[in-house]
Amino acid sequence: MNTPHSPAQAPSGATYRDAGVDIEAGDALVEAIKPAAKATDRKGTMGGLGGFGALFDLKAAGFTDPVLVSCTDGVGTKLMIAIETGLHDDVGVDLVAMCVNDLVVQGAEPLFFLDYFATGKLAVEDAATIVRGIARGCSESGCALVGGETAEMPGMYAAGHYDLAGFSVGAAERSALLPRTIAPGDALIALPSSGVHSNGFSLVRAIVQRSGLAWDAPSPFAEGKTLAQSLMVPTKLYVNAVLALHREGLLNGAAHITGGGLPGNLPRVLPRGCDAVVDGTAWPIPPVFSWLARTGGVATEEMLRVFNSGVGMILITPEPDAVLARLSAMGEDAWLIGRIEAAADADAAPGLRMSAQPTF
Repeated sequence: MNTPHSPAQAPSGATYRDAGVDIEAGDALVEAIKPAAKATDRKGTMGGLGGFGALFDLKAAGFTDPVLVSCTDGVGTKLMIAIETGLHDDVGVDLVAMCVNDLVVQGAEPLFFLDYFATGKLAVEDAATIVRGIARGCSESGCALVGGETAEMPGMYAAGHYDLAGFSVGAAERSALLPRTIAPGDALIALPSSGVHSNGFSLVRAIVQRSGLAWDAPSPFAEGKTLAQSLMVPTKLYVNAVLALHREGLLNGAAHITGGGLPGNLPRVLPRGCDAVVDGTAWPIPPVFSWLARTGGVATEEMLRVFNSGVGMILITPEPDAVLARLSAMGEDAWLIGRIEAAADADAAPGLRMSAQPTF
């Protein structure tokens, strides 16, 4: 009991930790990921993690008349499978790939990458796993992980949930930007995807729910894996193959096949008056897409519009034999799937025509 001679003890003051934000956990994450970030260093990087901003020296990177190219993207609802299953190892690779694969189709060499990780309550081990995946994607792309932001926002996210965004900057010499002059007669060469990549997962999740399968059930299309493992295969990185061909002067253009599929992405790099004519039987359809189409009753046009359908990158070249030979020497699979043709109207917007539909 309080008395005039025993004043009441003052209540404890409010703290950030009591409000749900653990600054020490954020500091621990930075320390945990420093070695992974350090391993991504490349010519041009200046300083390290922890500053208010990251510096990059374009001259030290070897450029004389550079144009900067920037991209930002996320992983989308593929993260929901990672959250529900604890499979966090490769979503960082997805994040990097979605950005750097966009850079390279413009002839740009990825230089540096920053990530944004947001969650309700920071789980340091899971977050470190995710950022190590980001660093792995950067290393495989010759891109330095120079910084990022970890945002702990209680009340914004359900328990265990998080979101990822990425931002990459690349550069190309002004004279080497893509696309170059694309003209009727150019060939279309497809590079395979590694799976669904990071687009269309809202539909994927709806189809899985319709199937009645649990995430840990044996995959119906990938032997030796669970359903979740077979869907979480990371997005393929195309940087090294595309840049090698571009530096040899073999490309007039390229298209990263992401959300919107072939119809939504290939015409984006074509000039007016040109159409892409694609043979949908010219490449093998991976089993994951056949399973999605069959289980979900998804029409062919919808499959092509939502998913990459087995083609993650399309190269546009006047020298298909040389490109195919070079890709083979690099150990890359590739297929000649079509050509550029003149549209009936020379001023018409570019389009896509399927000479034959794929069979899912």
